[in-house]
This record gives sequence, C-alpha cells and structure tokens, in this order.
Amino acid sequence: MTKPVRTRGPLIATYAGLALTVLATIAVYVDRGTTHLLADHIRAGYPSYPQARVDSAVTAYQVALTVIGALGILAWLTTAWAVRAGKRWARPAATIMLVLGTSIGLIGLLTKDTSGETGLPPELGCAGMVPCLAGVATVTLLWRRPRLM
Repeated sequence: MTKPVRTRGPLIATYAGLALTVLATIAVYVDRGTTHLLADHIRAGYPSYPQARVDSAVTAYQVALTVIGALGILAWLTTAWAVRAGKRWARPAATIMLVLGTSIGLIGLLTKDTSGETGLPPELGCAGMVPCLAGVATVTLLWRRPRLM
C-alpha cells in the first residue's frame, strides 16, 4: 500500500534528515582516520598541547558528537513514526526538534573555546548544520498540509 499524498513529502524529508544526521555523526570518525581536521584545529588553538592531549580532546569531541547524533537519529525516527501514524502532535514536535537541533548545530558551529577559536573546525560545524536543512523542509511540509488527524 502506498502512503497518502499528504505524508509522502514530509516522510521523504524526514528520512533525508535521518540520513544526513547519520553522515554528520560519522564525519568526525572519518575525519580522524583521514583528514585530521579536528586534531589539526585543536593543535592550532593549543600549540603547547602534547599529542596525547590532542588525541584526548578529539576523543571527547567524538563522544559528545556521537551522543548528539544519536539523539538526532532518535528525533528523526520519532518524527517519521508520528507522521506515518498521523499523530496530531507531529507538527509541533517536529518544530520543537528543529529549533533544538538548529540551536545545537549553531552552538557547535559558532561557540568559541578558551583559545579564541571555535571548538569545531568550520567543516565539521557546517556538517552538523546540514541536517537542519531537511528539518526546515520537514516542518514546512508538515505545516503546509491539512491536519494529519
């Protein structure tokens, strides 16, 4: 059976957001194994740090970003379920999750640490913001549709 037209668009946007969140979450792991943007960023901000301390900071960021990513994945799955099930609270819940996700993404992108630089390199900060684009699409499509129930 196909999905009703009124939920197809929001569900596609939601699943796109889920995929983008998964990619943003693993980006820090890919970086650690390839480009080392995060380690280089920390090293530039704290040139006196020994390599062990830089590695420790990278690990701390990995843990924090993984927790944030897991919460984002849970939010996307909950939104998809609510939209698919036609829950009345899907619209306001998706809107609240968009505000929270965007706020967290902006914190990662813009917050400066004690070195005077942002905590995350701009590339990883921007990667954390990309799923918000799908969030905007999801919320817009949800509010443009007639009530789900």
